[in-house]
Amino acid sequence: MSISRRVFVKSGGLALFSFGLDPLFLARAAFASYRPLPPSTVFSRPILVCLFQRGAVDGLNMIVPHGDPVYYRERPRIAVPEKDVLDLDGYFGLHPRLAPIKPLWDSKSLAAIHAIGSPDATRSHFDAQDYLESGTPGVKATPDGWLNRYCQHDREHQDTPFRAVAFGPQLPRILAGTAPSLAIEDLQAFGLRAPQPATRDRLTRAFEELYAGSATGLLSTSSREAFDAVQMLKRLDPGQYRPANGADYPRGKLGKALLEIAQLIRADVGLQVAFADVTGWDTHVNQGASEGQLAGRLDELGQALAAFTRDLGERMHDVVVLTMSEFGRTVRENGNSGTDHGHATAMLVLGGPVNGGKVLGKWPGLDPAQRFEGRDVAVTTDFRDLFAEILARHLGATELSAVFPGFVADPARFPGAIRG
Repeated sequence: MSISRRVFVKSGGLALFSFGLDPLFLARAAFASYRPLPPSTVFSRPILVCLFQRGAVDGLNMIVPHGDPVYYRERPRIAVPEKDVLDLDGYFGLHPRLAPIKPLWDSKSLAAIHAIGSPDATRSHFDAQDYLESGTPGVKATPDGWLNRYCQHDREHQDTPFRAVAFGPQLPRILAGTAPSLAIEDLQAFGLRAPQPATRDRLTRAFEELYAGSATGLLSTSSREAFDAVQMLKRLDPGQYRPANGADYPRGKLGKALLEIAQLIRADVGLQVAFADVTGWDTHVNQGASEGQLAGRLDELGQALAAFTRDLGERMHDVVVLTMSEFGRTVRENGNSGTDHGHATAMLVLGGPVNGGKVLGKWPGLDPAQRFEGRDVAVTTDFRDLFAEILARHLGATELSAVFPGFVADPARFPGAIRG
């Protein structure tokens, strides 16, 4: 977006319009409306971090039903050998590459929800991802995402531009909507690239960059929030951040995103909802077992989550991390030593408020007669029941019918992921 889209002051904020206003007015208006939060302000609020395993993670090799011989019969080449599985409860176990987060299970701050997914039967990545992020399975016309709708209807935390942040080059579907949200592509380099407005030319260029995201790496649904975010990030000097407690994040996009989320949490800028994509889970060919393609992705996930919790230390008391994926994989391996698009999957929830040390949900079993359409793990927990529980019991949401339209959130169906 270029400077040709002008802004004007309206109701104390800035709104985008197509009037031919002078660029200097744009800059003056923004500086006049900017009211920075006091540097000493400390936010004490629950935080939700959502990690989208985009591509459909194989829940059966992530949370392994090693106690079921059907699992090994149906996956002669890609089943995780029982000797390698990190046992959790005698029936389920972690993939060995998730060993870094096993201590969280032992301390009862990590739970898994198995046989979870969408009531819609689609095996299309595009449709299933859309439904997961919109929170309206089977309905394509929903204009906004469920996390954005939560922000629209919970107005207690609107005093910061960093309330809802996605880490990536664009705002994801889940945060699309009328509530202000940010997308930050590179927080660590932000302090080096953020514009330094001082003259008329620099003021104009600053706002061109701000709306386009070209130089700042920041996009926003609100010009006011974008400007405030720029100013706060300049004060934070992100490039100087050092993880605490000896935390060592893995190289790669996920490690970088979680490091930057941890930085915003520790900086007390008011972060409440964070989102990051974790790609590479569509394992049709050469999926692998204890080693291989899937193992590599789980290795990064386990290391990144372990570093994140170590970095935050006591701050994890108020943080919940949720992993999600659009659907699972077939029970039976395919002819290419991989798995095809399935139905139910597994999700992880970790953090201080988590009712951990449990594999939650109703397990339907792997017998062919118990499978969905004879081939997939059946869905016994609607993903909205888990999301609604986290919003209600962790973030304190009260208008769940507005967040999940057409769905009745019944606590009796909550899987029990958050301690009461």
